[in-house]
Amino acid sequence: MTVQASPIVIDFEDGIDRKTLRRLRDRFLSVNQLRWERACSALTHRQQMVLELLPMVFHRNHPALPGYLDRDCPQGLSGFTPSARDLDAARRFARSFSDRDQGIQRPDLDSLFLMGSPGTLGHSVTSDLDVWLCHRDDLSEHDISCLERKAEKLSRWAATLGVELHIFVFSAEDWRRGRQRAEVVGENCGTAQHYLLLDEFYRTSIHLAGQYPLWWLVPAESEADYDQCRRQLVECRFIKADEYIDFGAVPEIPVTELPGAGIWQLYKGIDAPWKSILKLLLIECYATQRDLPLLSATFKQAVYEGCISADELDPYLMLYRRLERWLQGDAPERLALVRRSLYLKAGLPLSRAGMVGEQWRVVMLRSLVQQWGWDTADIQTMDDRQRCKAEEVAVLRRSIVAELTHSYRLLSQMAKEQGGAASISPSDINLLGRKLYAAFQRKAGKIEFINPGIVSSLAEENLSFHHQSEQGGDGQGWLLYRDLEDASDAFWQPVIRRSSNLTELLVWCYCNGLLSRSTRLNVRAGKSAASVHELKEALGVLTEVLPLPIAAAQRDALARGVRPLTCLLLINVAVDPQLQMTERGLHKLSSRSDSLGFSGSRDNLVVTVDQVTLNSWHEVSLQHYAAGDTLIQCLKNVLAQVAVSPAELPDIRVWAPGRGHGSAISRRVKELFSDVLRSFFAGREGPHPLRYIIEMDRRYFVLQFSGKEPGFLALDSREALMDALLQPQEQYLPVVSDRHALLDEPVLKAVCEASEAGNVQVFWLHHGLECQVWVIDEQGSLWSQALKTENRRHLLAPLLRFLNNLMERRQLRQVDDHNALGGIQCYEMVRYDGRWLAESRQPASASVPVLGFEVQAVGIQEGEGNVRFDLYCDDREFTVQEYGENLIPAVAHYIRSLRQAGELYPIYLTDLHLPHDLAPQWYQRDIQTSQYLHYRSLLEQALNQHLQ
Repeated sequence: MTVQASPIVIDFEDGIDRKTLRRLRDRFLSVNQLRWERACSALTHRQQMVLELLPMVFHRNHPALPGYLDRDCPQGLSGFTPSARDLDAARRFARSFSDRDQGIQRPDLDSLFLMGSPGTLGHSVTSDLDVWLCHRDDLSEHDISCLERKAEKLSRWAATLGVELHIFVFSAEDWRRGRQRAEVVGENCGTAQHYLLLDEFYRTSIHLAGQYPLWWLVPAESEADYDQCRRQLVECRFIKADEYIDFGAVPEIPVTELPGAGIWQLYKGIDAPWKSILKLLLIECYATQRDLPLLSATFKQAVYEGCISADELDPYLMLYRRLERWLQGDAPERLALVRRSLYLKAGLPLSRAGMVGEQWRVVMLRSLVQQWGWDTADIQTMDDRQRCKAEEVAVLRRSIVAELTHSYRLLSQMAKEQGGAASISPSDINLLGRKLYAAFQRKAGKIEFINPGIVSSLAEENLSFHHQSEQGGDGQGWLLYRDLEDASDAFWQPVIRRSSNLTELLVWCYCNGLLSRSTRLNVRAGKSAASVHELKEALGVLTEVLPLPIAAAQRDALARGVRPLTCLLLINVAVDPQLQMTERGLHKLSSRSDSLGFSGSRDNLVVTVDQVTLNSWHEVSLQHYAAGDTLIQCLKNVLAQVAVSPAELPDIRVWAPGRGHGSAISRRVKELFSDVLRSFFAGREGPHPLRYIIEMDRRYFVLQFSGKEPGFLALDSREALMDALLQPQEQYLPVVSDRHALLDEPVLKAVCEASEAGNVQVFWLHHGLECQVWVIDEQGSLWSQALKTENRRHLLAPLLRFLNNLMERRQLRQVDDHNALGGIQCYEMVRYDGRWLAESRQPASASVPVLGFEVQAVGIQEGEGNVRFDLYCDDREFTVQEYGENLIPAVAHYIRSLRQAGELYPIYLTDLHLPHDLAPQWYQRDIQTSQYLHYRSLLEQALNQHLQ
């Protein structure tokens, strides 16, 4: 029912009547009193105590009252005389309280207001209380700090009574000058808004104590001349200046403020959508309908015209009416979302109206839903939303996400158009955009959180995981059902969710709260190896690694690039890694227990990997690896994630089911990932340049980075591995082998561990008259060869002679190069206490003069073809142009002719020159030693074959 009084007209041109001004103030105070009473009625008795005590707490700095700090804290509210109600509230809290005049000459505090939803349709016992505490503008920084600490202490006390209290401390002067310096965090609005918040304050505030808003006395039509009206009221002494506080006018919301204010609401709406959707749409309405008055002006005009009905002036009802007029006809879906948001924000289940609180709220909301045409079923659906199932919540979430995404794009576009004039900083826009992206953006592998504050719980009593093969055919996916008493029920029961793998279903259920401790699980495994026990074990690991609820990411995390915090690797879920061996009746055939090269057949027991990642933006994602080299693919992707921020390595957790050596598999995979990360990111820097060898499943894998991008080579044999290690590199890349790799090649493993940058290193190991030689060049490339000779003293002489010639030529070219290569370092491989070590040696052959003539080769690159060589035996020249394909036989024939009695000993090249365009697409100024050794070996092999 509308309560109407006679209109009040104030004309600043014709003259102002003081009695009319007092009557106008009293009318606003009358509306204020109704709102205060309604605000109290929505609270419990204990919560009402907070609201009732607030004026006395700040007016008297009394040690018996809550929030007391020390005797010097500012106190006293301007013009406030405690009423009997105020004193009674203080004495109920503390019997020892007595209100004595402390001789305060000038109050430190101007006003105390409650603002926002209290006293409105949108307020409930769960709503927070926002309080504006306005101090004198000449208070010292020390006094202001004392007030802020008192406010924090009061908030903690209120929390013990079930009230979320936020007290904002500032002066009216600070407000008018826009000196707020808050960030977009907590309850502050950062650089986002000023006038929009003042518009909300004027239409929702409840005056608790102190000075009254001067804005009440300036007619809505005079808002544009607010400063002139204020001066006339004060300077002509129509009002007493110390009775009123001035926050300034709100003639309109500057377009530059709207993007920031809207994005701020998006920030809050991600976690609590209903209230924010209403405010977001109001901001869009303000932006598109600039000719209509603000809601604060509408409210003030209604009071001037004589409306003093708390219902008609209810801020949420006025907000809804404005949005309804704007959306009706053109956007029915958005209007339906507005109605749903208002109903849920009110928090009144009308189908159970006899069980809920204040009658005035019930009557108002019931009147609204009748106007909307909702029937009993519609209301029941809304009231039963807490019993909504996951499928229904997902549908509702899509509408919320669509609205929030629409708002973000619209507001971001407005901010871009305004450029530097926008009142929100670019960093805040970016921050809030990232928060929205982290909460709602879909991307491959991301686990979607379907319940952003829509219902309190999605927990199910029964969940059944069915493999598709249970329903016939060769299906490999999984289906999720609820309440299946019999497997045959799956043919007619609705499916909650489908997935290609079981882990994704499990993680989705866990993150969205469908799985609780009391949920009964059923598994119809079909052709898989899944079991209820396995799911419960995996669920226990998830609970430990990803405890719920997963809080929203903090500001500092969103301000940085995304990085992994925790990686959980679930190995062989629903898979038996030894199934084929078991079916053939085979068991462990050797002492090899490495899970990546198990038994004599060296089987890799890691069949599938599910990588669950929690990142720094608190997104949860899952990557499923089930084909190809699953473990290596997973390792590569983890390396790529870590390379973005190597200073903070993720926590790696590994779990595998108990069957099929699960514990051993978990330890081995954990060990592998730890070793690889430690190698590439030692010192929390990197990725460091190196090549990492992993031996698995009778194959070799070589991991290395190209810049920040990891990659790997899969090699099927030892020969392929040695060929890969021989290849030239752009920088020094040492070879690091996994602790279980190259166990059959312990000497090679030790050679790689002894590698050093900047030198050419020669390693050898004698076996009678045979010798295995390895050369690691200046870039870490590895060359090896088996040598035979009847004279051990001469075994290494040809190789060292060749290398010395090469080094001498390089030194002559690099005379001014401060980064010139070192010399040739020689080592013999020896065994101590079961370990192979490289001991520095000066080989005997190094001092023995090499007999015989010089054999040199000069390479020629002809187009896209292979390199061809001209050969020189002392002074005799053999050119490709002259001999063509018969070059090698001709040289061999010549050498044979110089030997006596057909001696058959090998020939060695003493020197080799390679062209700089060895690879036609590149010009190599410095060709690596390993490349010279490679071509030397090819030529020597060809010559020695023809010498036999």
